[in-house]
Amino acid sequence: MKKYLLLLFLCAATISVNAQDYFPKNDGVKESNSNFTAFTNATLFITPTQKINKGTLLIHEGKVIASGKSVTIPKNAVVIDLKEKYIYPSFIDPYTGFGIEKPKRPEGGRRSPQYEASREGFYWNDHIMPETNGIDTFKYDKKNAEELREAGFGVVNTHLMDGIARGTGVLVALNDDDGDAARIIEDASGQFFSFNKSVTSRQSYPTSLMGAMALLRQVYYDADWYEKGKVKTKDRSLEALIANRNKVSFFEAGNKTNNLRADKIGDQFNINYVIVGGGDEYEAIEQIKATQARYIIPLNFPEAYDVSDPYAAEYISLQEMRKWNQAPMNPKKLTENNIIFSLTTHELKKVSEFKDNLKKAFAYGFDKTKALEALTTVPAELLGKSDEIGSLQPGRYANFLITSGPIFEEDTTLYENWVQGNKNIINTKDQTDIRGNYTLTAAGKTYDFNVTGTPSKLVSNVAIGETEYPSKLEYSENWVTLSFSNEETKEVFRTTGIIPKQGGNFSGRLVAPDGSESSFNAVRKSDSKASSEENKKETDAPPKILPIMYPNVGYGAITKPKAQNILFKNATVWTSEDQGILTETDVLVKNGKITGIGKNLSAGGATVVDATGKHLTAGIIDEHSHIAALAINEAGHNSSAEVTIEDVIDPEDMNIYRNLAGGVTTIQILHGSANPIGGRSAIIKLKWGEDAEGLKFPDAPKFIKFALGENVKQSNWESYDRFPQTRMGVEQLYVNYFNRAKAYDEQKKNGQPFRYDEEMEVLVEILNGERFISCHSYVQSEINMLMKVAEKFGFRVNTFTHILEGYKVADKMKEHGVGGSTFSDWWAYKFEVNDAIPYNAAIMASQGVTVAINSDDGEMSRRLNQEAAKSVKYGGMTEEEAWKMVTINPAKLLHIDNRVGSIKEGKDADLVLWSDHPLSVYAKAEKTLIEGIPYFDKETDLQKRKAVKAERTQLINMMLAEKNGGGKTKPPTKKERRDLECETIN
Repeated sequence: MKKYLLLLFLCAATISVNAQDYFPKNDGVKESNSNFTAFTNATLFITPTQKINKGTLLIHEGKVIASGKSVTIPKNAVVIDLKEKYIYPSFIDPYTGFGIEKPKRPEGGRRSPQYEASREGFYWNDHIMPETNGIDTFKYDKKNAEELREAGFGVVNTHLMDGIARGTGVLVALNDDDGDAARIIEDASGQFFSFNKSVTSRQSYPTSLMGAMALLRQVYYDADWYEKGKVKTKDRSLEALIANRNKVSFFEAGNKTNNLRADKIGDQFNINYVIVGGGDEYEAIEQIKATQARYIIPLNFPEAYDVSDPYAAEYISLQEMRKWNQAPMNPKKLTENNIIFSLTTHELKKVSEFKDNLKKAFAYGFDKTKALEALTTVPAELLGKSDEIGSLQPGRYANFLITSGPIFEEDTTLYENWVQGNKNIINTKDQTDIRGNYTLTAAGKTYDFNVTGTPSKLVSNVAIGETEYPSKLEYSENWVTLSFSNEETKEVFRTTGIIPKQGGNFSGRLVAPDGSESSFNAVRKSDSKASSEENKKETDAPPKILPIMYPNVGYGAITKPKAQNILFKNATVWTSEDQGILTETDVLVKNGKITGIGKNLSAGGATVVDATGKHLTAGIIDEHSHIAALAINEAGHNSSAEVTIEDVIDPEDMNIYRNLAGGVTTIQILHGSANPIGGRSAIIKLKWGEDAEGLKFPDAPKFIKFALGENVKQSNWESYDRFPQTRMGVEQLYVNYFNRAKAYDEQKKNGQPFRYDEEMEVLVEILNGERFISCHSYVQSEINMLMKVAEKFGFRVNTFTHILEGYKVADKMKEHGVGGSTFSDWWAYKFEVNDAIPYNAAIMASQGVTVAINSDDGEMSRRLNQEAAKSVKYGGMTEEEAWKMVTINPAKLLHIDNRVGSIKEGKDADLVLWSDHPLSVYAKAEKTLIEGIPYFDKETDLQKRKAVKAERTQLINMMLAEKNGGGKTKPPTKKERRDLECETIN
């Protein structure tokens, strides 16, 4: 019965194919071959886990007809005996730019930013191009196809790698013979996204990663609104996005943290992105697993650095050194955590690097069956094409590899890569293996002649005793050509000969340096496999992999620190409360909270710390910081309320650790001052070793950055012409935006249909008292202006930051109810600061304004204790009041004083133990706790310094060994640390 059904299937397939053969043939007489081809006696992998010994693969018209142990072979079949050979499904690369040229940035033109879109009838932002169809610009690339086939690939998924929303892709079989009509499997193979702008447009927005995220969110909101038919104008971009909604969505994230950002957007809009990672997922494997996303992973392992110059080696960070050592274990880590992923050649300089990097991944423990799945069945599944590609089950395309042995073994040769039933010869499968050790007799001399390497990449060595003769070997179609030279005399000998089918000895013609011809003989002494096995044992020993740290940069920890119950005994306690400064006092910390303050407290099992002669304070709070972020400004619009710093928190910024060493435990990361209405803030605790989510202050109040003055009107910026250009214009912008926000809010509250606008939503929160403003400010006239605008719309400004002319309007600030966060003694660094005085903080405080001292600087932030001390000199403040300006006062300004900012029972145990008076320049933070967890300890820090030095030495020695062993290296390059500031444009 099975045979009868098979014959019916064969007939139907033949009729179906012939019925569609209606194209005229004008390029000569052609006759189609309708024969079946049967590959017999092979070790057949139908799927990576379905292996058939002495199996048969039957193909016809580019498709698999049958595969297995007992296959009926039709009479007109061409039978190919593959005894002792293997058949595998060809590989699939699901993420490439094959055949679609990436556009180049236009040269010349205007230098000033472009704020409006350059297209009509499309989305308002040029970087959103879902209407792009990869098929429109696709041009089959035979040269690249050959390189991919040689690496084992039979199908690639390609698209235009340009823009944030990139449009649809093309699924292509690497079939040189049959034209696009046959080779294109799918002409709209999913839609593609990234965080990167298009190079073809000069449109400014977005200028940052957080802007790209906000833009993409708004695109999805707008598509929903457009689909409801509420938009009168036509938008081809949104129509394309809606039309392609059910296609697979690929998102090029590019690194572990961007993976999480992309997944967050996907979760918000119920989209299951296939995420293209960056190869560093192992550093955040728990979070990557928690996304439950499917991934495409590049094998882009970094090369070792050439560290032979000890001075140049100092340029390399420990983080970069670790990446070289640890990155090859990424596939193994993903497998161990049951994360579904495919592999790609994306990010490789050359396709030929893929095999070497895959070999390195195997050395690091990557399972070979999982590797085969990641190259066949998994990408087929990701593409939604498992019924056509990825396996050798009946009905699939006849895309398969013929190899000499197990596909990933070192000595295995790839003979043929069949694509849609078309044979592509990679290496002649009937060619004799000549690897071995020989005695070569030529021109009256006897040489030792060795041939090693792989059949597709042979390596020759010619020597007499210790003297080696540089040689070059070429071997094809059983013809061998060998040339070798005497380096002293520069004489070159050339030989050519044919290899007997049975192998062994061979001979041929020798051309001497003088042009005379004679014969040579090569007598085989032994097989090279024994020596190669010995070399393999020596060179392929499992590499030493250094442990992953939290964070995986210098000064991290192998395990995350845990909360401790601690009793500080006999400390001078600066409470920052009404109790003032308490001497010889104990403070008990339990379960992350302050549970006791007094004398002679019982430890109750807690660790006792003798704090005699030392000072215990609440952790310092920096109201205005720009550390621990990947971007600070979204400068593309004059309002960027839709963006949030929470999207771009950088948990690996070394400034976090440095701030802990300076006693800082909480900071507000503010958007910059590029526009009057900036982005939303992030309030974080400096929990070194946590991820971005773990740093966020739980249930933090909502803040946003506004800005006044020179920056927003661009008087000190080059070639910018965005509105507003005057201080008057800044006021009108605020009025305009708040009027729009009021109208938006009224529309919502009245139950009318409305387009969800993330920017307006944030401004409505301000109007409703749900979000607080921290405003960059200098000049008294503008400070007055914003307070009046706020009062007109029924809210108040929360904090004026910088506010170096605050002393001029302190009474009005008190009346309005706004606080001041200022510098201790900065002045005259630009025109609008000329009237600044170091008495500013004291004068504002004397008028009843809540005043904090902030840093706005990555260096100053770790010595805010000293900045607070300056107000004792400048203004005669008491030491206690000065200290409050970096503890409880910023906590009040941030509305978190119920949790932090002072030493009080029930508050979070965010504490610092100082070696000396905390306002002294000699004071050092010996312990910094957050919620009872010691995130900085002076003694532990000294140990970490030694460990970092030892680890660097170890990694340098490993890199030197890599170079001496013939491995690839690259020169050290110094990566300048970029400290972000208010004016930084990403």
